[in-house]
Amino acid sequence: MTTTFRRLLINTLVANVTTTFLSFGFAFWVYLVTHSVLAASLVSGVSMLIGAASGTIFGAVVDSHRKKTAMALSTSITGVAFALAGILYVAVGRQLTNWHGPWFWAFTLLVLIGSTAGQLRSIALSTAVTLLVPADRRDKANGLVGTVNGVAHLITSVLSGLSVGFVGMGGTVAIAVVFTAAVLVHLLLAIHLDEPRPEHHERTRIDIRSAWQTMRAVPGLLPLVLFSTFNNLIMGVFMALMDPYGLNLFSVQSWGLVLGITSIGFIAGGALVARFGLGRSPLRLLMLANVGIAVVGLGTAAREWQSLLVLGMFGFMLVIPIAEAAEQTILQRMVPFEKQGRVFGFAQSIETASTPIAAFAIGPAAQFLLIPYMDSTAGRTTFGWLLGDGQARGIALAFVAASLLMLIVVLLAFLSAAYRRLTLSYESQLVPA
Repeated sequence: MTTTFRRLLINTLVANVTTTFLSFGFAFWVYLVTHSVLAASLVSGVSMLIGAASGTIFGAVVDSHRKKTAMALSTSITGVAFALAGILYVAVGRQLTNWHGPWFWAFTLLVLIGSTAGQLRSIALSTAVTLLVPADRRDKANGLVGTVNGVAHLITSVLSGLSVGFVGMGGTVAIAVVFTAAVLVHLLLAIHLDEPRPEHHERTRIDIRSAWQTMRAVPGLLPLVLFSTFNNLIMGVFMALMDPYGLNLFSVQSWGLVLGITSIGFIAGGALVARFGLGRSPLRLLMLANVGIAVVGLGTAAREWQSLLVLGMFGFMLVIPIAEAAEQTILQRMVPFEKQGRVFGFAQSIETASTPIAAFAIGPAAQFLLIPYMDSTAGRTTFGWLLGDGQARGIALAFVAASLLMLIVVLLAFLSAAYRRLTLSYESQLVPA
């Protein structure tokens, strides 16, 4: 890999550490000050909704500007939003802990906007892989990106829990603002991307139609995006409920350490791809990875054991970067470079649009239906043999149902014509002209 690409990865590592440091800490803080699964799931749903709405816009920005400019814009938005959140925290104080009040949601929106702006950098980085890395090495480059994300996840998981536990939310915001400023300075002064200015007709326009037509032109690519959309619908259940589930088993400091330890799986998964690549069929690996995620979800919820949760999360983290690298590699090879930003962004919007639906639905369902049901005699009698005893068995029931549905859909996808078409289309691109 080039020196420029490695510098970009280092900058991305610090940027990801900063944004996820605050977003993780904020998620912990919300549950700790509200003690409400509903509040935690609503915040998670709002975060996913902002991410889904911004994907297409971010993709257009990436295609209409140089990649470094897009990354600098991403970091600037993050810094401003986090700084305003810090000012609000100091000015309002205790009123922020009332999640029924407007100040809580104003603070929430500022933190989430700052965190979501990191997706603009993520899309720009995906296109930068195409710009900087030869086609036959992009799978390994995507593996390195996954490793960087894993290292960031490990660092922030540990530090977020410790920061919220020992210096509070105000100190956590202040740390994030300082490091965001450092990332922007390093990006502007130390990194140079040799990239031509985008053509005039590519500039500024949010072109959903072009992105849609580009995806439809590749046999099987649109079904792949729709498949990922469904998987994200299922993953929304885990994203909305995992922190409340984990905080039922661990203290906030310990939960941060658990997330850090299990992030080693994320690093290992990315390192495996960086070392060995994805072979001739990344799509097959993507499907197998989703089978693994479903099986892990089923097993993790079987009993309310700390050791089982840690083992399951490690397996989940191990598989995720493999799946992400596979999808990125397919898109980078099949989509023209000058349209990759809008296609990545549009695909991200479609895929993540289903996640807030799951979060908004599962929060009230867990709070008012599943948790009371599993606390009742009827629930323990019906599912006690499967889920055992504990305080979070209602959440575990949601995990099992979501994982089972995901497993069925992935196995059906293996048999679909769209899977065969995209496999043949990708493999035909591997033959030298």
